[in-house]
Formats: sequence, C-alpha cells, structure tokens
Amino acid sequence: MISIKNFSKAYTKNNYVVKNLNVELAEGDICAFVGHNGAGKTTTLKCIVGILEFKEGEILLNNKSIKKEPIACKNEIAYIPDNPNLYEHLRGIDYINFIASVYKIPQNKKIALAQKYSEMFEMTNFLNQEIGSYSHGMKQKISLIAALMHEPKILILDEPFVGLDPVSTHNLKQEMHNLATNGATTIFSTHILDVAEKLCNKIVILKEGKLIYSGEMNSLIQNKSLEEIYMEIDNNVESI
Repeated sequence: MISIKNFSKAYTKNNYVVKNLNVELAEGDICAFVGHNGAGKTTTLKCIVGILEFKEGEILLNNKSIKKEPIACKNEIAYIPDNPNLYEHLRGIDYINFIASVYKIPQNKKIALAQKYSEMFEMTNFLNQEIGSYSHGMKQKISLIAALMHEPKILILDEPFVGLDPVSTHNLKQEMHNLATNGATTIFSTHILDVAEKLCNKIVILKEGKLIYSGEMNSLIQNKSLEEIYMEIDNNVESI
C-alpha cells in the first residue's frame, strides 16, 4: 500500500517541482506515472523511497512513514532509477550477493533466486564479468536482478523499459504481474503509453508538478487509447 497525502516538494523557496499531490494505491496495484519531462515524476519517486527529503505532506508505505521510519520502509522497497549507478569494479554476481547480504537473504534462497532472475533476464553467462564492461541494458538487468532478490512488497521503477531488449521487457512485465498477484504494489514512470495502458490498473498523470488524474486506468480510457486521452488532457484541460 502506498499513500501520498498533500505531498509537495520544492528545491528552492516557492519553486515547487510537485505541488499538493494525493495518490492512494492498494496491495496488488500496478500504477504508471505519466507526464512530460520535468512534470515531477522522478522527484516524487525519489521522495517515496527516501532519497530526497521533503517537508510538506506525508508518504506512507504499508502504513509506515518514509520520513519517520525510513529503514523499516526501505526494507520493503526495491527501487531502480532511470540510470543505475553501480559498483563497476564488481562482477555482476558480486553485486547480486552484496545486495542479498544487505537484506539478509538465506544462502539457499539467494542461490535459487539469483539463478531464477539471471535466467529471466538472460544474464547467466555474464555474471562473472565486471559491471564496468556491461552495456546500459545489461546494467539495467543486473539492477533488476538485485532489486528483485528480496521479493519486495513495494517496487518503484523509473523508466524501467528503456534499454531493455524485447525478451527482458516481456519478462519484466510478467514479473510485475506475478508480484501484484502476491500483493506487491508497483509504481513505474514511463513515456511508453501503450505499455502503461496494457500493464497497469492504475495511472497517475502529472503536468508541471500538478496532479491531472489519479485513478483506475479503465475509468480513464474507456473507449479510447491512453495516447488519445493523454493528448486531449495535454492540449485542453488542467485536470479531469
């Protein structure tokens, strides 16, 4: 469960990147954050996971405050930024093992999950190579493998499909559905509207830091495509 209440974030006084955002997501929801570059998507995601501090409003993750109980919240989160910063001198398997140790995953479970996700993202043959030798897409994959190792209850992804090949894109979408079936809540930002339309049951649309829509995907699109709806919103209205 994710509850964002009256959340605002300004980097300088009265210069708000996000203003008065309210979003409610339940267990099993898959939600897309959609909007222009600079709409406030990445800033919001970084505040949800505790990377950025904020003063106005509250963000609750499974009824725990990210401001008041950051460690407890982060134990339940997996976060993948749009440009993962990894320890490039480590081998892929070393990075996976490091993240697994942070979350205290038992040895037998760690081995099984590392094998599962390495096969899922076609990285098995590259785990003994240094991360510095990886392409952008391979770095994205190793980040996903490490993030999924502790079977997170909340998954936060910033542009997760950029750089992934078609097979890995398909498998990531399937894994999002699997996590949702088991009660996990997922938010991801994206500019790929057809992926958001097909994958998500919830959607949040931001424009210049303001909430335009938050709710059920089906209630928004009805007999139109998400792309058509988005263009109408962008061209004609401030909120719906």
